[in-house]
Amino acid sequence: MEVLLKSNLDLPFVHRGKVRDTYEIENDLLIISTDRISAFDSVFAEGIPKKGEVLSRISAFWFKRTGHIIENHFITDRMPPNLATLQGRAMIVKRATVIPIEAVVRGYLTGSGWKEYKEKGTVSGITLPPGLKNGSRLPSPMFTPTTKAEQGHDLSITLDEARKMFGEKEIAYIGEKAIMLYQFAHDYLLEKGMVLADTKFEFGKIGDKIILIDEMVTPDSSRYWLKKEYDEGVLASMDKQFLRDYLEKSGWDKEPPAPKLPNEIVKKTSERYTDAYEMVTGEKI
Repeated sequence: MEVLLKSNLDLPFVHRGKVRDTYEIENDLLIISTDRISAFDSVFAEGIPKKGEVLSRISAFWFKRTGHIIENHFITDRMPPNLATLQGRAMIVKRATVIPIEAVVRGYLTGSGWKEYKEKGTVSGITLPPGLKNGSRLPSPMFTPTTKAEQGHDLSITLDEARKMFGEKEIAYIGEKAIMLYQFAHDYLLEKGMVLADTKFEFGKIGDKIILIDEMVTPDSSRYWLKKEYDEGVLASMDKQFLRDYLEKSGWDKEPPAPKLPNEIVKKTSERYTDAYEMVTGEKI
């Protein structure tokens, strides 16, 4: 199955991230979700079939449904005739100045939060009740910001540090909206048989107005678990965690260059992304 690893358009080029390529299109931006995949700060040579479509389509799905919570940068996912080959994996968005913070919201204890809790009994410096386990639902969703890094690993910061960096009013607004977005998606997904364990949002500014940008509640930016398995005590991932788990056991030291991914791992990763899309949207891809 063909994959798109790198775009090459006759449009003004803006930026190439780990997964997305961005171009200028008149006064707006064109964001293309490629099939590249990254883990532990390395981009792999192998693409994941349909991954770009899943990311773009799921983001559009959420952007269209959450404008009542906060304005977002989405304009359209319908491509003009000259960009028809990108239909399904691209969107046209408003320009915004990126606020360099990742608004992580955790509804369940897992990942780096679980590691910190085991060591200190805290998550992002906030003390949690004793006796929690990996996968425990938190008393209420937590806003745990990290600094946004172009390269290397994002660093967790406390709310006090975030307030000093970005201002108390701005962080309060971002935190409030991030938790509202998480709660909306969590409640929706629960009805679809999925648990949204955690996710991250990015925000930007148009003038003085803060809006939601980037992607929203995708298998790249979120942890999805199957509810049926969760209820039985099993954390069955429908996201990039499958690849992370494989790499953790592979013996790779997590230093570049990234190892070659076996065909079976590529195939199973693709299946998790497409299965997640179908569960979220009710549509085939």
